Amino acid sequence: MKGDMSQVRQSVSEALWAMCAADSMSMPVHWYYDIQDISRDFGGWISGFSAPRDRHPSSILTLSNTAGSGRTAWACGARRPDVVGTVILHDKLELWRSSKGSVHYHQGLRAGDNTLNILCSLRAARTLVRGGFADVSKPDARAAVLSDYVRFLTTPGTHNDTYAESFHRSFFSDWQETRPTSPQQLLTFAMKRSKHKLSSSLPDNQLDAIGCLPMVLPFILLSASASEEQAVSAAVEFVKLTHPHPRVPEYVSIYSQALHAVLGGASVRQQAEHALRRLDAWEICQSYSHKAARFPVSSEERLKVHQSAVNHLGLACYTKGALSSMFYLAREFHERPTAGILANANCGGENCNRGAALGALLGAGGSHIGAFIPQEWKDELRDARELVPDILKEMSPEEGTGTVA
Repeated sequence: MKGDMSQVRQSVSEALWAMCAADSMSMPVHWYYDIQDISRDFGGWISGFSAPRDRHPSSILTLSNTAGSGRTAWACGARRPDVVGTVILHDKLELWRSSKGSVHYHQGLRAGDNTLNILCSLRAARTLVRGGFADVSKPDARAAVLSDYVRFLTTPGTHNDTYAESFHRSFFSDWQETRPTSPQQLLTFAMKRSKHKLSSSLPDNQLDAIGCLPMVLPFILLSASASEEQAVSAAVEFVKLTHPHPRVPEYVSIYSQALHAVLGGASVRQQAEHALRRLDAWEICQSYSHKAARFPVSSEERLKVHQSAVNHLGLACYTKGALSSMFYLAREFHERPTAGILANANCGGENCNRGAALGALLGAGGSHIGAFIPQEWKDELRDARELVPDILKEMSPEEGTGTVA
């Protein structure tokens, strides 16, 4: 077994809290692509948890496909039945069809709430610890998580989020034909679907998105003391079932290796540099880093450099760019998790899923150097306050090892 058990638990705990904090902090300004809209809508840069406004300045929610992934249904050929309003997001269809447009993606959430992807991640973690799996890289762990996921999304009233991104809509568009529910049936369905999509000559590029990371985070966190190979396998084998796109496994491997190393005490700064080299983004990140260093820590001038860097590297959801942005911020804020979480929110774009991945890294790293998520933040995180203590309480002494020692 690697590392002191209580230190592993603390790393996993801080990674979960920081994942939730980064998502919730970004939620009201998620997909703000003109960052000036952030300070306009919130009277300055984000500095604490807020509720979203009803109106979103760059929302294209009403153009999204209610029957599957991507934009409006005509884009995917034959008309399929809606999943939004019938199979998932039971009371939200009118918002997707609103004639007003500019509907906020997370209308219905309050300050300190988490988005749907993070709720799915927390539930996956809870399912894994309750299942007592000796090794979360094995098929039965994936089957249990899928079964809970389907129950959660198809049961009315389980959450208040308005938006479900493409991977959810695509999954349930295919699922609704046969509607499997048992863990084994779902695993068989998801593996068959994944094999078909991964061999397609026309992959669905909406699935090559940074939203692939939240649900794999628990698989990495609960393999904290297992080998790197086991942790990476646990994450990659699961993501193939939710995001069956040929490029995604490589990006998930890069992230999983970094997080696994940091959970074990490795430097966030070094892991970020290593990942940025693999993503061919190291040189450009260095130039932004040098620019940022000219300005005082926590100054608006330095924030503006970070905003430019994220805009250049990848502001949108596509995995490679978003991952490059995330690792840039991880390196810049490797010793200051709370400042990194705030900067990520104020960089706009796909800041929720990017933030969740960033938060987990910074939280895990911070736990080794005494840089913890503030207690007042933890107290304000509604969903996390309900779920994270449960997850930690149910972790067996060996949990986080991936194998029972």
